[in-house]
Amino acid sequence: MEQHRRRIDQVMDPSFIAGLEELDLDEIRGRRNTLDELDTEFSYYRRILHGRMDLLDFEMRRRDGSETRSLIEALPEILGDGVSGKTSNPLDRELSVKTPEFAGLGRRNVDKALADDFLSRLPFLEDRELVEIRKSLAEAEHEVSDQRRAVYNAYDVITSDLTRRYRDGAADADELLSAK
Repeated sequence: MEQHRRRIDQVMDPSFIAGLEELDLDEIRGRRNTLDELDTEFSYYRRILHGRMDLLDFEMRRRDGSETRSLIEALPEILGDGVSGKTSNPLDRELSVKTPEFAGLGRRNVDKALADDFLSRLPFLEDRELVEIRKSLAEAEHEVSDQRRAVYNAYDVITSDLTRRYRDGAADADELLSAK
């Protein structure tokens, strides 16, 4: 695989999961680790995007009169909505709590959406600007979710290959403990 390409581009390339049976165990595990890292990154981005969308939604409700509290009064509820101490984890594995490096200056839609400082300008934004910002956040979230689904699909294929190797005796299950 080419190292200069973004990891998600590598994952979305059909060659990422093609011919797994020809690769050694370390390469398969390396690809699985890449998928784990991407899942953590995309989960982080989605949480930030959802938080910002929730803040915008609240501000729009406040402006149309369906919400009477100030943003400051509602902030704990807005940012704490749905937090149960557990995370949705379709891969059914322990997730890292390390947040990805984020410079906010990239070319991706999510980078552009998260680099916008609209929260500091919220009281001064016109309603149409709120709608436009909300739309750009939703588009970035949709893109991140699509990429995250691609990660899950690749993870399923790689996990199936690893399971087959252990079942067929092509790999030693005792190595699992030493590989983590």
